[in-house]
Amino acid sequence: MDDVVIVGGGHNGLVAAAYLARAGKSVKVLEKLPHVGGAAVSASPWEGVDARLSRFSYLVSLLPDQIVTDLGLNLTLRSRSASSYTPNGKTGLLVEREPGEATAASFGAVCGSLDDWERWQRWYADLELMAAALAPTLLEPLVSRDHLRVHVDAVVRGRLWDQIFERPIGATLQELFDNNLVRGVVATDALIGTHSSLHSLRANKCFLYHIIGNGTGEWKVPVGGMGAVTAELERAAREAGAEIVTGAEVTSVESDGKTAAVTCGGDTSEARFVLSNVAPSVLGRLQGNEVHDAPGCQLKINMLLRKLPELKSGVDARLAFAGTFHLDESYDQLETAYLESVAGQVPSVLPGEMYCHSLTDPSILGPSLAGHETLTLFGLHLPASLFEGRNELLRDELVDRYLDQLNAHLVEPIQDCLATDANGKPCIEARTPLDLEEELGLPGGNIFHGELDWPFAETDDQVGKWGVETDVDNVLVCGAGSRRGGGVSGIGGHNAAKAVLERI
Repeated sequence: MDDVVIVGGGHNGLVAAAYLARAGKSVKVLEKLPHVGGAAVSASPWEGVDARLSRFSYLVSLLPDQIVTDLGLNLTLRSRSASSYTPNGKTGLLVEREPGEATAASFGAVCGSLDDWERWQRWYADLELMAAALAPTLLEPLVSRDHLRVHVDAVVRGRLWDQIFERPIGATLQELFDNNLVRGVVATDALIGTHSSLHSLRANKCFLYHIIGNGTGEWKVPVGGMGAVTAELERAAREAGAEIVTGAEVTSVESDGKTAAVTCGGDTSEARFVLSNVAPSVLGRLQGNEVHDAPGCQLKINMLLRKLPELKSGVDARLAFAGTFHLDESYDQLETAYLESVAGQVPSVLPGEMYCHSLTDPSILGPSLAGHETLTLFGLHLPASLFEGRNELLRDELVDRYLDQLNAHLVEPIQDCLATDANGKPCIEARTPLDLEEELGLPGGNIFHGELDWPFAETDDQVGKWGVETDVDNVLVCGAGSRRGGGVSGIGGHNAAKAVLERI
């Protein structure tokens, strides 16, 4: 009998396996795909093309330094040379990584004054203080809402708690900023992978996790692609003694609360604990329960370019695409797209954001691709329900529409910049929520495995727990579906391992 069987070899499962094996526990990881990593992988979608794209997950914002240090991971996470650029007719809103004169001038040109820029600086300074205070608590047992509020209020005076935890983020942004474009740039952090109005607290939860990661909220580029993160986690787990089995699809999980049985391919593994690194709804089905999925809402487009396109605004493309390039993501455009999509309509204007990984990390492109660049687009407010019964047709339609919207800001069409594969086909691919469900097993293509939760205990009986517990004592959640899970963080895996080590 093993001490722990982990269902799913995504990055959180590998984190949990490494911690537990290093503590001397016998650990077996069962992964249905031929490889570990889940969505945190590097690959080339195109035949004969020497590239290692972060094909699904593509940036790291939540992985704590503590986990990297604890597990001895050899990772390099680089800062991008710009934070964001948002085209706006003949000009655009540039936010430098370390905002200075160019950012101030950009705000002045777009907004007509520096009022929003001054408010931006004050608000983000407060958010940074909150991030530094909250990030360490993500790796600790849950505290109450009131306790966390006292913690936040101790480092940030004023209305920040109410703005982030009590009032819809949309109302806060309308109060803070006058310019619709500025509001939208801030608002996108509340909507990545989250199908929500900006006037719902669901958006606040998404925003919170995006701005507190690792105490800074900075989204960094993994050198070598996202697969480099997975490779290091796999190495750490195996070297610690964990057994990792791929091509092993689990079909049932049974437990009496003391001993668990995990069935896979006709074989049954017994263990003292089971950690689930699959979505909570998938775990429910493995346990024989009726459950409902929380579908995803995004489109991911990967491209390989012969060169970056020139922008009509005259801004250097190597600066504009190094950070997040916001495409049609003003506040009103984001809210309209949500309202249209929730009514079952494809948004009339598609909000999305792009960035060029290879500008920060050229190592993902082989020698034969010298001078080439990658481009990744993440589209918002495209729920899985829109694709049902017409997945391939709508996928192709959306790719064409997104490229057309981008072309409105370019001197030459992006299509003319695309590289080609060994068969002469353009190097571009797209993945819908339904594609992610089929290829990765994510129910409804939800990249967070379900709805995000607040990072505190909702009830008194949760205080002191790790946010990984289920209604069966020895079956725990270690993936993105745990409280404080979501994103490439390893937090769910860390917290599940800690919960096991307290009990075993």
